[in-house]
Amino acid sequence: MRALATWSGALAGLLLILVGSLIPAALLLPLPELPPSVLALPSTWQVPALLLCALVAGPRAGVIASVAYLTIGLVDLPVFHGGGGLAYVLTPGFGYLAGFIPAAWLTGRLAQQNGMNDVPRLTLAAMAGLLTIQVCGLLNLLLGQMLDRWNDPLVDLIFSYSLGPLAAQLALCCAAGLIARVSRRLLWVE
Repeated sequence: MRALATWSGALAGLLLILVGSLIPAALLLPLPELPPSVLALPSTWQVPALLLCALVAGPRAGVIASVAYLTIGLVDLPVFHGGGGLAYVLTPGFGYLAGFIPAAWLTGRLAQQNGMNDVPRLTLAAMAGLLTIQVCGLLNLLLGQMLDRWNDPLVDLIFSYSLGPLAAQLALCCAAGLIARVSRRLLWVE
């Protein structure tokens, strides 16, 4: 029964990641005395989908979904932001994608701890996963800079890949924590 739950969670997580990579993130801004407006965020729902999978289905399902997503992208299906294929390993953004695996494991492990069934704690677990993705991505950028692989200056790459979307991704971690809480209650996940 546990294996069925893990594989079902992994499949659902993979589908969430694939669909999330296609959906741009936005915030609805209810401004006083003005009609509500939508603020586009420089991110998609891809990372929150991964973190949501790990928060709800656990570390095994999150890691399986991450590995499956990377495998699909590396066999030349254009599911990554800049396409796909084995050559994507040599791009500045690949370190962030590779960080999906440890992020899913850490987020899932944290979510399984006792007392992790409220929105603030689930949000913090998601933020720990996001931090893991950021560290892996930054390490890849630094390594690529040392090996002279990037044409762009390191500062520009860090802003484009890390600092630019970071605030949006932190806000989306809050959404992932809230959705995870509701999903865990509906699925009777303790």
